[in-house]
Amino acid sequence: MSRKKAVVLSSGGIDSTTVMAIAKTEGYELYSLSFRYGQRHAIELDAARKIAQVFKVKEHLVIDIDLGKIGGSALTDNIDVPKKRSGEEISKEIPITYVPARNTIFLSYALAWAEVLGIADIFIGANTIDYSGYPDCRPEYIEAFEKMANLATKSSVEGTIKIKIRTPVIRMTKAEIITRGSALGVDYSMTHSCYDPSPEGKACGFCDSCQLRKKGFKEAGIPDPTHYVS
Repeated sequence: MSRKKAVVLSSGGIDSTTVMAIAKTEGYELYSLSFRYGQRHAIELDAARKIAQVFKVKEHLVIDIDLGKIGGSALTDNIDVPKKRSGEEISKEIPITYVPARNTIFLSYALAWAEVLGIADIFIGANTIDYSGYPDCRPEYIEAFEKMANLATKSSVEGTIKIKIRTPVIRMTKAEIITRGSALGVDYSMTHSCYDPSPEGKACGFCDSCQLRKKGFKEAGIPDPTHYVS
């Protein structure tokens, strides 16, 4: 009997790496998918490559998409990354680090690859608790995309595959995600979260993502292995 397979979207961060560990624990053969999408730095891709090696994925595919040509985000445009915001400010509004339609684009590529590989399960580290208000991380968005996926693909229409978008950490706090991953043996020193790292690759410590990361490790009671600028 052939082993079940999954496409796992990998950003090199805490959530997607934990999701990869969960998928592996569930017995999936892993196909890791990352993107060079015009983001501010390539450090997260370096992390994703290392994580793919550690997890011994069947294949790690990196796709080039230049969302910098569209802009509109502090991650892809000449816009300052917000720093030192309070927890209330982070949760109050959708921040400028939101990349327009990013998860829709990424999931569409994952869907295409999954169909070619004959894979039904696509894993994504979407999270709706400790996150920065991104609309494409909500459960209702994931449900809508899954419905669309099963209307849009040849394999689904012919009844050979039913696409399932798997979001095992979507309702977990960052602390719960870190606790779960640590129990599965995830080495979080491999991961990268910072939106605006130093040229040496150190995390800034003050962007929304860094603050959520710090908060998660503190609440989990697990030492934060991140190298911060200060």
